[in-house]
Amino acid sequence: MTDPSLHQTAAIYCRLSEEDRNKSSETSDSESIQNQKSMLVSFAHEQGWAIYDIYSDDDYTGSDRKRPEFNRLLKDAENRKFDIILCKTQSRFTRELELVEKYIHGLFPLWGIRFISIVDHADTSNKGNKKSRQINGLVNEWYLEDMSDNIRSVLTDKRKKGQHIGAFALYGYQKDPDRKGHLLIDEEAASVVREVFTLFSQGYGKTAIARLLNERHIPNPTEYKRLHGLHYWQPRTPNSTLWKYSAIAHMLQNEMYIGNMVQGKYGSISYKTKQNRPRPQSEWYRVKNTHEPIIDQNLWNQVQSLLRKRTKPFSNGKTGLFAGKVRCAYCGYIMRSSQSHNRYYLQCPNHHIAKESCTGAFISVEILKQTVITEFNQFAREYLDKNELAAQLSSIKQLYTPDISRQKKQLETNISMYLNKISEYQTALQNLYLDKVRGIITESEFLSFSHDFSDDKNRLEILLSDTRNALSGLQINEKTEEPAKNSSLHKLEPYTQFKDLNRELIETTIDYIEVERRISGTEKIPITIHWNF
Repeated sequence: MTDPSLHQTAAIYCRLSEEDRNKSSETSDSESIQNQKSMLVSFAHEQGWAIYDIYSDDDYTGSDRKRPEFNRLLKDAENRKFDIILCKTQSRFTRELELVEKYIHGLFPLWGIRFISIVDHADTSNKGNKKSRQINGLVNEWYLEDMSDNIRSVLTDKRKKGQHIGAFALYGYQKDPDRKGHLLIDEEAASVVREVFTLFSQGYGKTAIARLLNERHIPNPTEYKRLHGLHYWQPRTPNSTLWKYSAIAHMLQNEMYIGNMVQGKYGSISYKTKQNRPRPQSEWYRVKNTHEPIIDQNLWNQVQSLLRKRTKPFSNGKTGLFAGKVRCAYCGYIMRSSQSHNRYYLQCPNHHIAKESCTGAFISVEILKQTVITEFNQFAREYLDKNELAAQLSSIKQLYTPDISRQKKQLETNISMYLNKISEYQTALQNLYLDKVRGIITESEFLSFSHDFSDDKNRLEILLSDTRNALSGLQINEKTEEPAKNSSLHKLEPYTQFKDLNRELIETTIDYIEVERRISGTEKIPITIHWNF
């Protein structure tokens, strides 16, 4: 009689969980995997079994239920494509007692599948060693739990010491090749981080900033990792390379950009799953001054203050010049912006919704702007001795030139880009008009398209003006040298004689402004400025 075992087919399963240091390339199998295959193939041939397929998971743990080859093996087993599953040890198949019971003792017998592991002699055709298989499963379960506790203990210790333990560095940084757990600035990405913080401090909303970055085809953090050869996997979609509101929002609140290491924001539910859940801030691991900051403390404080105020930008993406800074003198409510015939106004919202609740204040933004400029210049004339100021400035020697040079270069690049974009929109508007004249598009289509083009062009012109002002301010600072930080002179010196305001200046120097109603019979509107110094 013919031995029935000679007509049986075996599926070979191999797994390696440790980081492979013997690979000749990323796609090749590790030496340990090759050894497992060789052992199992020889054993199958000795038994006279045909080999259906070899399933191999490299760099996966025995508790990972998402192993691709493991799941392919189970699917083929359910479809009865082979008779035997052959492994080196039971733990190569799984370290979880739950899966031992589910598959080895449950489903495999129902599917007519025999499970064999060579080294620890597990064999489901031998009913006498079921208890030993269960004991192996229990021991492996304990091993997983102990290993998880040990790893967690090591990682916690590293977090407490401020060592970076993530697989990838935060956007703007790169891992230090000479010092494990330390971060270095990645200047290419860091320049984008600085620009995001600066634009927000100047009044641009998160969505507007994302749009500007996308218009310049700057890759978002995920795409940046991929383009720089980092093995960061994420499903790619048509919009996966774009900056979004959420990415800007997270960046503006991440204090790792001021040199603090913050880790442990999420924690695993169990060692049996890779699912994480948010942890309360009180349980985060925060260590200060572990790496070089990208954002200085003054800019960080300014941005956090703006975030707390949650001012809403206009349709062009720009936050109002005095947003969140102006209060009604009668009821104390923050005055809100309104627009009429391309002019902006501030009015008391309390009076607007219920006239009897407040007398109500109302002022043109342009009038308030000119009044504040006048107050600034008057304040400077009264309280600053320019000769003394010049003497103090000349005696202060601080090396800000490299930082200023880098900022100037970035601003000049942005100005060039904005000019090119404005020129493109102007050409597009001209071509659009010609298309309407030729009858290619209808009047309504022309009005719709031209409105969109005009809005984008106007927005870029505002941004161009702001960027030129910023560049002009840097050039002035470069000539005079920047005074010591956190001093009143430092805050006031650049503004001893100026003709315009920007959001950054107002945020830095003004706590809030109180506005009253216009004095009857006059054009005068009383305002009171509460300074930050």
